[in-house]
Amino acid sequence: MEQELLEKFRTWFDDYVTGFFSEDEYVNSNLKMKQLHSRRTCSVTLELVDELELDANQKRIAETIALFHDIGRFEQFVRYGTYNDARSVNHCQLGLQVLRDTNVLAPVDKAERKVIEKAIEYHGRKELPSDLDDQCLLFSKVIRDADKVDVLYVITEYHKHYRDCPGDFMLQTLLLELPDEPGYSPEIVDGLLHGRRIDHKELRTMNDMRLLLIGWVYDVNFAATLKQIRERGFLDVLFDFLPKTCDIERVRRTISRYVDSRITAG
Repeated sequence: MEQELLEKFRTWFDDYVTGFFSEDEYVNSNLKMKQLHSRRTCSVTLELVDELELDANQKRIAETIALFHDIGRFEQFVRYGTYNDARSVNHCQLGLQVLRDTNVLAPVDKAERKVIEKAIEYHGRKELPSDLDDQCLLFSKVIRDADKVDVLYVITEYHKHYRDCPGDFMLQTLLLELPDEPGYSPEIVDGLLHGRRIDHKELRTMNDMRLLLIGWVYDVNFAATLKQIRERGFLDVLFDFLPKTCDIERVRRTISRYVDSRITAG
């Protein structure tokens, strides 16, 4: 893939997103949020691929995937008024349909286009298929990691704003409208202590959601990603919003040891 083609994709992306803006400021603000998320995910991706020492063509492929990974989100929100896939449509599949209907990827080499489409298709799955070839697996891992980093950025920024100005907005809107109660589910704590990935179906409170997000470290593919997460303090912010109990402190120590060991191992 040539650099000129990537530049065209950047322009196409902004033009496509702009086409959804209307006089409804609520809709516009949600669309803008996803537009900025996609752009920041591109930046995170470029940092990650530099750490992984991928070549120039691989970097362009990775950035294309990051740019388009949530392309289905815009039509999803305009049609359904939500980003919740369970209440609307699978945004990954919708994104692939958008890319195929617009034929935007037509100039891309067939093999590279397949990699791009597969990475977009799989970025939202709980687990990756076991039969992916090396290239599909690599780029799927990259976008899943980069996506997590920016989602953690967005959520921790909202948390910090909520802490400083609790009356400005309802944090529940961001965290799937879960009740903001002081408790948490012991089963989720136990799962994190044993290195288990938490399923959204297990969530009962916003504290459960915070624990799930902390537990994303178990689903991170690269040590370089964990280094970014640690250095940017995402986990510290989430732990600060959790109750100060012995259980939570055990989770903090367990997660810290896990992250440190992965980073050390490289």
